[in-house]
Amino acid sequence: MDFSEKRRCAWCGNDPLYTAYHDQEWGVPVRDDATLFEFLILETFQAGLSWITILRKRENFRKAFDYFDYHKIAQYDEDKYLDLLQDSGIIRNKLKIKATITNAQAFIKIQEEFGSFSSYIWQFTNEKPIHNECKDEKQVPATTEISDALSKDLKKRGFKFVGSTVIYAHMQATGMVNDHITSCFRYEEIKNMS
Repeated sequence: MDFSEKRRCAWCGNDPLYTAYHDQEWGVPVRDDATLFEFLILETFQAGLSWITILRKRENFRKAFDYFDYHKIAQYDEDKYLDLLQDSGIIRNKLKIKATITNAQAFIKIQEEFGSFSSYIWQFTNEKPIHNECKDEKQVPATTEISDALSKDLKKRGFKFVGSTVIYAHMQATGMVNDHITSCFRYEEIKNMS
């Protein structure tokens, strides 16, 4: 089947960057802590913005934030924070930059308690992906009881910018939930990964 003929979720449109993200990353189950952290930070920066804006700046974010090395980020001082505020390649939001540092520290605490962030977060779905069977985008939820519970727990543990909508988007991106519509070619591919 020709690349352009495949049925996809409508949200990725015709943007090649968005399409590649949809086809290769979105919904793939992630159990690697470094990748989970990157998605978590990108999702927090996305709050109030479109995901394509974040994707277009993703490489800039990687460079600015030491390739999402949470051990380094947890040690960022005021000088590094001020440098990040001057970096036009990223979203220069004071609260979100501060939250990234706070979240890196909280992320490490979870690793210490659970052995890995992956072990912590996947317990919310009983260690396996949830495969929704949405026939069109209108059926895809923005939040669920699970994202509500996870959001609440992360906030209790000191995380910032982790409302239920942000957390549900993180769950979708990292394959904790498969929200490709059932007619999308990726739906069955993702389902067969778990």
